[in-house]
Amino acid sequence: MLLRTLVLALLFATPLASGRDKPENWIQVTSPHFIVATNANEKQGRRLADQFERMRSVFHAAFPKLEVDPGVPIVVLAVKDEKDFRALEPEEYLAKGSLKLGGLFLHGPDKNYVLMRIDAEGQHPYSVIYHEYTHLLISKSADWMPLWMNEGLAEFYENTEIHEKDASLGEPSAENLEWLRQNRLLPLATLLTVDQKSPYYHEEKKGSIFYAESWALTHYIQMNDFSQKAHRLNDYSALLVQKIDPVTAATRAFGDLKQLEKNLENYIRGGSFQYFKMTTTTEVDDSAFKVQSLTGTQSDALRADFLAYNHRTGDAQSLLDRILKEDPKNVLAQETKGFLAMQEGHSDEAKKWYEQAVQLDSQSFLAHYYYAVISMRDAREATGQDQVESSLRAAIKLNPLFAPAFDSLGVFLAMRHKNLDEARMMGVTAVSLDPSNVGYRINVANILMTMEQSQNAIVVLQAAAKVAKTPEESQMVADVLTRAQEYAESQSRFAEQQKRAREDRNSSNETVSEGTVPRLKRREQFVPKGPHRFAVGVLKSVTCDNPALDLTLSRSGKPLSLHVDNYFKIPFSTLGFQPDKDLDPCTDLENRPAKVEYVESANPSVTAQIVSIELHK
Repeated sequence: MLLRTLVLALLFATPLASGRDKPENWIQVTSPHFIVATNANEKQGRRLADQFERMRSVFHAAFPKLEVDPGVPIVVLAVKDEKDFRALEPEEYLAKGSLKLGGLFLHGPDKNYVLMRIDAEGQHPYSVIYHEYTHLLISKSADWMPLWMNEGLAEFYENTEIHEKDASLGEPSAENLEWLRQNRLLPLATLLTVDQKSPYYHEEKKGSIFYAESWALTHYIQMNDFSQKAHRLNDYSALLVQKIDPVTAATRAFGDLKQLEKNLENYIRGGSFQYFKMTTTTEVDDSAFKVQSLTGTQSDALRADFLAYNHRTGDAQSLLDRILKEDPKNVLAQETKGFLAMQEGHSDEAKKWYEQAVQLDSQSFLAHYYYAVISMRDAREATGQDQVESSLRAAIKLNPLFAPAFDSLGVFLAMRHKNLDEARMMGVTAVSLDPSNVGYRINVANILMTMEQSQNAIVVLQAAAKVAKTPEESQMVADVLTRAQEYAESQSRFAEQQKRAREDRNSSNETVSEGTVPRLKRREQFVPKGPHRFAVGVLKSVTCDNPALDLTLSRSGKPLSLHVDNYFKIPFSTLGFQPDKDLDPCTDLENRPAKVEYVESANPSVTAQIVSIELHK
C-alpha cells in the first residue's frame, strides 16, 4: 500500500487522551532554517534536520530566483508511528477507507507546519521530506495552482537523490509506475479538476491513482519541455493566474487532451525515463544544530498548536485546557488560545491571551504582532498607542523577515501622523520582503499621500497594478489610483491658486498708491492643544475646497465645527458595514453617523482639526 502526502492551505477521529498514558521523550533540533520536534531519538532528529537543510541547499542552487526561506517558521513534527500520526492528522482522513498519509504540509500566513511519519520511509528514505519541502516552496502559488499540479510537482521532486557533489532531480517513481500500469488512468478532464473536497483526494484507491497520475503528467511535460526547449508548463501557469479554468488552460497550453492522454499512456508503459542531474555541494554543519529536551507540557503545547492550525479545534482546546491547568504560564498554549479565539472572531478574548503571553516576555514574534494588530483599533490613548508600537517593534526585532509587522507599523505610524519618513520605510521594507503582496503596495501609496507626495503614490500604484493577480486586486489598485490622481490634481490646482494669489499681491503692491494697499486676512496657524478627543454624532454642513474640508458634527449639546487642510491625509474607516464604492469625502459624508477623532487648537477662535473619521452604519 502506498503512503501519500498531503498539502493543506489555512485560511485565516481518533481523540487525544485527556492525560498522557505514559511520559514521552520529545526533543527539538533547531537548524539554521528549520525546527524539528520529534518523539524519536536525537540521532533521528538530527538526521531529519540535516536532510531538510540539504534539500533547501539543492533547491537554492537549482532555482536561484526562488524564495527558499519564507519569513515565518518552518516547524517539522516528526512522529514515530501511525498511532502518533493519526492523533494529529486531519479528521477527514481518519475514516475507514480513507487515503493513508505519510506526511502533510500546512501552510498559513504566519506559520508553516510539516507533519511526517518516521516509519513511512518506504523505498526512498527521504521522500516525505522532499515532498513536503516542495509544497513549502510553491505554497505562495496555492491560490491559483490546481491540485494535480501542486501534488505532481511534489511527487516529481520527492525522488530527489542528494550526493556529496551532485544531485538528481525527478528520478522516475517505480511505485507510481507500477500502480499506473495496473490501473486505469483518470480522464485528464477529471484529473485537472480534482480539488480538496474530491474523493480522489481522500479515498484510498482513488487517491492513489490521482497522486500517481499527477506525477506522471508532470514528469512527462517537464521532460518534453526540456528536450524540445518548450515552456508549456509555464504557459499553463500563466493562464491559470488569469483565472482561466484548468481544463481550458490545459487545452490552450498542451493541445488536444485526448491526444495528450494517449501520449501519457504510452509514456507510462515505456521503459525509458529521463531526469535532471546537477553538480552541487550540499555541506551542512550539523555542529551548529541546537538540541533541547522538551517537557511534557512543552511537547503537548506544540501538538495543540498544530491541531489548532489543522482545524481540529475541539482536540486542541481540550489539550490546551489541560496544559494551562498544569502550567498556567505556558506561553505557547496562551498564544494558541489567542489564535483559536481570533479564528472564531472573538477579538477581545484573543487580545487577552496574546497580552498575557506578551507580559510573560514571550519570544514569539506572532504574540507581539497579533496583540498589536488586535489593539490598534482601540488604542486611542497615548499609553495604549505606545504599547501597540512597542509590540510591533518587538515583532520586527524577533523576526526581521516577517513582512506583516513592517506593514502594520508603517500603517500605524501614518495613522498617528508620526515619523512619516519611517512609516514609508516600514512599508517599503514590507514590499521588499513580499513583492507579490498588493496590499502592502497600496499601504505605501496611502502613506505617501499622507506625506503629500501624490505623484510618488501614483508611481507605486502603477507598479502595484502590474503585480495584481486577480480582478479583485486590480480593482482595489484602480480605486486607490483614482484617488491618488484626484489628490495630485487638487494639489496642482491649490499650488496654481497660491501662485496667482502671490502674483496678484505683487501686482497690487506695484500699482496701488501707498495707504490704499488691501491686506489679505491672515489665517491663524493651527497649534494643537492637549490630547486627541473623540465625539460621536451626525456629519452636517460638509463643504469642500479641495483638498480642504469643513464640516459640523451634530451631537447632543453644542455642535462641533471641524476642519482639515487636506482630507487626503485623514484615515477613514467604517464600522458595521462595507462601502460599495470608493469614498468621496466631498459627497459621501453628509448626514452620516460617525465617530470623529480631533484635536483642539491652543487658540479658542481657531476651528478644531480632524484627525480621523470612523463612519457608522
